Amino acid sequence: MSDLADRDWRLIRDDPREGKLQMAIEEVAARTALEDDLRTVRIYSWEPSTLSLGYRQDADTVDWEYCEREGIDVTRRQTGGGGIYHDRDADISYTIVAPAEEVPGDLMDCYALFCEPILEGLRRMGVDADFAAVEQSSIYYPSCYLRDINPAHDVVAPASAGENAKKISGNAQYRQRDVVIQHGSISYDRRPDHHLGVFDTDLERATFTDRVTSIRDEAGIDRGEAVDTLATSLGEWCDGDESTWRDGELEAAHDLADRKFGADAWVRNREVLEASEQ
Repeated sequence: MSDLADRDWRLIRDDPREGKLQMAIEEVAARTALEDDLRTVRIYSWEPSTLSLGYRQDADTVDWEYCEREGIDVTRRQTGGGGIYHDRDADISYTIVAPAEEVPGDLMDCYALFCEPILEGLRRMGVDADFAAVEQSSIYYPSCYLRDINPAHDVVAPASAGENAKKISGNAQYRQRDVVIQHGSISYDRRPDHHLGVFDTDLERATFTDRVTSIRDEAGIDRGEAVDTLATSLGEWCDGDESTWRDGELEAAHDLADRKFGADAWVRNREVLEASEQ
């Protein structure tokens, strides 16, 4: 349990949702944290499978025809870094939302705090996971899982392999209205063809599998057990009550999703359109 557990938290085992809505919900949760003094941890998946672009990522790095052909949605995150292919079944994602004044001001210290339940959950599954012990150079910069591995926020396994450990989770933070939002992608299984196919590149399949591992590869457990273990770890970390989104939150998220995260101008060019302009 963290030092934040004496505050009001909720744990949401979220339904699968489309990418634009998953991004919008985070900003609505930030509003709830400030206005209603209620913090959020959640675990979720993407339906349909989605490529989330990093905030500053060039849209020209995407193979748009491949995404359309394979039924893969595309949205853009508020956080930086490379694009992440979130497979409906192979990716497990999480979000932590808390007021900025309650968490460490130092970015690295905040990563260490917010990644505690993720590392604990992986270890409970039998995955030898930890922050990367050494930095590894970038293989393909547009892809989060093939970018340089940073010991500050990238989780690898097996940790005992040192510089030969492979990436299993990427994590990122941003601040919205005096709230810290951290989200991350955890690899339950590997889908190298789609992870590479969504980008305009001819990289070989082995390029991905040599750099990335997964819960399934490391521990052999089924996805449901992995999701439940991570959710339990998140809930215990903050002593959160099992909960769901309020109707008003979902309505606000749908509006924001249509106005921003689903707008082509945002996805392609980081431009935010007002509802009247769409």
